[in-house]
Amino acid sequence: MLNNIWISFFVIAFASACYQWLFLDNAAVFAQIMDAVFNMSSVTVEIAIGLIGVLSFWLGAMKIAENAGLIQAISRAISPLFCRLMPEVPKGHAAMGSMTMNLSANVLGLDNAATPLGLKAMQDLQQLNPKKETASNAQILFLVLNTSSITLFPVTVFVYRAQQGAASPTDVFIPILLATFASTIAGLLVVAMVQRLKLFNVVVFSYFALLFACLAAIVTYFATLSANLVAEQSSLIANVVIFSLLIVFIITAYLRRVDVYQSFIEGAKEGFKTSINIIPYLLAMLVAIGVFRASGALDVIISAIRQAVIYFGFDTRFVDALPTAFMKPLSGSGARAMMVETMNTHGADSFAGRLASIMQGSTETTFYVLAVYFGSVGIRYTRHAISCGLVADVAGMSAAIAVCYWFFG
Repeated sequence: MLNNIWISFFVIAFASACYQWLFLDNAAVFAQIMDAVFNMSSVTVEIAIGLIGVLSFWLGAMKIAENAGLIQAISRAISPLFCRLMPEVPKGHAAMGSMTMNLSANVLGLDNAATPLGLKAMQDLQQLNPKKETASNAQILFLVLNTSSITLFPVTVFVYRAQQGAASPTDVFIPILLATFASTIAGLLVVAMVQRLKLFNVVVFSYFALLFACLAAIVTYFATLSANLVAEQSSLIANVVIFSLLIVFIITAYLRRVDVYQSFIEGAKEGFKTSINIIPYLLAMLVAIGVFRASGALDVIISAIRQAVIYFGFDTRFVDALPTAFMKPLSGSGARAMMVETMNTHGADSFAGRLASIMQGSTETTFYVLAVYFGSVGIRYTRHAISCGLVADVAGMSAAIAVCYWFFG
């Protein structure tokens, strides 16, 4: 999938450049493309160097949380819900533990821990699957919940915003939270409708009531604020919550006799390696996107959408962030590069830069997750997994646009 996307960027860029050269007498387009290659190559290194310190710190903090057993605690808290949503999975089966561990890691933003736990969960669910090449109901629901990506701690987005010079990198915290809630709820409801799950029982209703109560409290509070205070309060709450979580991680680890300092060092080492390892992938996607934009192909697509939006009388500022939305279901690294490129072009604190950040944090990479998780157990027939995952994506992106106008409009 990623290979085809990458090649398509270059092929479409070449076709667009040739068209401009032959029919519009614009030979300068090739110089613009080569400038984009060199500029994006330099930007990649600058981004990677800027990421080393911040990413190392956050992964160090997350390693403390992991060693303190906080993921296991969250796992125990949400396990009763999954027993009702996946009736075909026996209570106490290994799949239940690995699924809740995976989703708990996602909630805390532990991407490196979430993926292996997710693969383990899919393998455990495959043991219960009577049709080994066809996705079971439980596997589909688990995958959609992964792709809807409810994340309470979107560290990666904060890191990139800080690196791009955002005045307050965490001011998108509450908007991301609202958008990812919308994505997760939409994904769960559409799967429940297709699979005819019984959501109206005491346990499921209690979890939903708690979720909606939290969501309603957030919405109600921010609805009382003036437009000038919304973004300011979002940043304040984010900073208080995030720093409080860091203190909780440290104190919990200390009380449980975890070597806090050594745990942090272990995680920081992983952060350093991650920062270095990401350079080739970021380079590949940023250069391809830079070439695509320099060729004029991206401008043509965005302009067509903008004209349609103008025709219907709507505001057009959200259009500049749509490349991130289009890329997100296909490629995580591609969407991340689109987000960075949008912030680099328009500014981290521009409307488009903030919206791209919210979109990046609102959902996961549907096709990538589907390919990796289902491919790991040999599933060929995905049934309604893709359609339900895309519904969650659309809901998340739509909510991202709405809350961005609310908070920063």
